[in-house]
Amino acid sequence: MRVTRCHVDLPLPVGSRIVLPESAAAHLVRVLRLREGDGCVLFNGDGNDCAARIVTAGKREVIVEILSIAPVDNESPFRITLLQGIARGEKMDLILQKATELGAAAIAPVLAERTEVKLDAERTEKRVAHWRSVIVSACEQSGRAIIPRLTAPAALADAARASADSLKLTLDPAGEHTLASLPASASSATLAIGPEGGWSPRDRETLRAAGYTGLRLGPRVLRTETAGLAAIAALQARFGDL
Repeated sequence: MRVTRCHVDLPLPVGSRIVLPESAAAHLVRVLRLREGDGCVLFNGDGNDCAARIVTAGKREVIVEILSIAPVDNESPFRITLLQGIARGEKMDLILQKATELGAAAIAPVLAERTEVKLDAERTEKRVAHWRSVIVSACEQSGRAIIPRLTAPAALADAARASADSLKLTLDPAGEHTLASLPASASSATLAIGPEGGWSPRDRETLRAAGYTGLRLGPRVLRTETAGLAAIAALQARFGDL
């Protein structure tokens, strides 16, 4: 039977009774129609799942009792950061959702020369909040109890220089590396994927200057919503837990 998991941004000590935030309460009681006495699993991103029971399912508040806590051990041993050129609308949502399901440890949206999405300060704040909700929902569904780190959108040059991972890769049908040629000792990777229009020549030079090398996954050019997910799955198969 499928376990109902729900994220709450609160401490969850065993034996406590907590009032659920409005979003979690609405999801459990009004969407899933759980009632008093029903069980659920809560997590707050600290790596644990907490078994809980609904003790009050009122219109004004929903109260749960935390019954037990258990560590969740399903994070990949190979840390992958997806440095993703911002894509439009549902494409970006799909990338965030599936990258989370595939085990990405962090996601860094970047602004490149050919990025088609324009963000001012207000839109950036709203978009980041929406992206985080997509990632949290993917954690709820996939069983992850640690939420991938999401950074605020940054210029490509700044994000590329910030990486300290053992591999820095960008997909390139003519790239110098294949999966088999990557060093077996690698423990982490930053994977740079361009926006819908791809990396510009200046973007590619920026990545090269920051130490990124090309990874071949085949002779075809992949769309932005395909490229990162295919590469994460391939890296997980080579180094991680797939």
